[in-house]
Amino acid sequence: MPLRIRDAGRIRRLMIRSANWIGDAVMTTPAICDIRRHFPKARITLLAKPWVSPLFEGSAHVDEIMIYDTIGRHRGISGFMNLIADIRKYRFEAAILFQNAFEAAVIPFLARIPQRIGYPTDGRGLLLTHRVPIPLDFNAMHQVAYYKGILEGIGIKTESKELHVQVKKSDSLRAEDLLRRCGADPQERIVGINFGAAYGPAKQWPIERFAGLADRIHDHFGCRIVLFGAPRDRAAGEDLKKRMKSPAINIAGKTELGEAIALIRRCDLFITNDSGLMHIASALKVPLVAIFGSTNPWVTGPWNCKGKLVRYPISCSPCLEPICPEGHLKCMTRIEVETVYDAVKELL
Repeated sequence: MPLRIRDAGRIRRLMIRSANWIGDAVMTTPAICDIRRHFPKARITLLAKPWVSPLFEGSAHVDEIMIYDTIGRHRGISGFMNLIADIRKYRFEAAILFQNAFEAAVIPFLARIPQRIGYPTDGRGLLLTHRVPIPLDFNAMHQVAYYKGILEGIGIKTESKELHVQVKKSDSLRAEDLLRRCGADPQERIVGINFGAAYGPAKQWPIERFAGLADRIHDHFGCRIVLFGAPRDRAAGEDLKKRMKSPAINIAGKTELGEAIALIRRCDLFITNDSGLMHIASALKVPLVAIFGSTNPWVTGPWNCKGKLVRYPISCSPCLEPICPEGHLKCMTRIEVETVYDAVKELL
């Protein structure tokens, strides 16, 4: 018997606590769509960290985004109490927590939100009013289904099967302007390469192989290569560009997330490690080739999209470790350029 939200039909003020990682936040979007459908009259506020908030700008499924700014207004203990005070002003009637951390439950508890819904992870069960049982097979189920399970645990029917990411017109205009300034023709086919991954080197295919792959794509298909990455990837992007024989546009660390989203939508193909940008490409229905090493593609792989998954079957993968515990990284180094290129040929 699922738990039930008290007076669900009368709820008018609802808070959602977003996941903190870009990829995880994208994978919550089907569940957020279902929340909107179930609470059509509620004003839905999303509490999110600044780096994921652009994913939800312009969304039809949330009415407002509240930034949890741990660098500015909400920094330190006094800043945390500012956040609690800010939330109390809204007089929320319920909070649905997609973030699993203990702190995510402390916030609505201290903010006196009467109904607090989530998985009892990280020892936070006593802070929740609705403790949704953690699925027995959570280590084997896709994260999209994992987040939907919170809603199903309180009796909400989950119907949405699509990821949702909006592209703002202003970001599209900036993206097109950036491509023009870098010499790309508006009609030119573009292949995006996302060579980084936040979790660690065990998720990253060797950079010299990305270079070899990019050259083959340019030589055979004549596509413009655009290199994507976070600010920490800027130097690696320049290294990758230098290793290539063909020209490339390196935007790694040079755009805001909104512009990167618009640039991904502009791609005819997106080649990527397991990363947040992979999930954005999946949400935008951009054909993609996803390269997996230490992580589990059945749990965090591309969702419901046109794409190819490339991995090398080895007994120690997925280990879910950021650094190869065996010291050989064979799950990545045994993936040859030719293997990924074969996947590319099926999509270009």
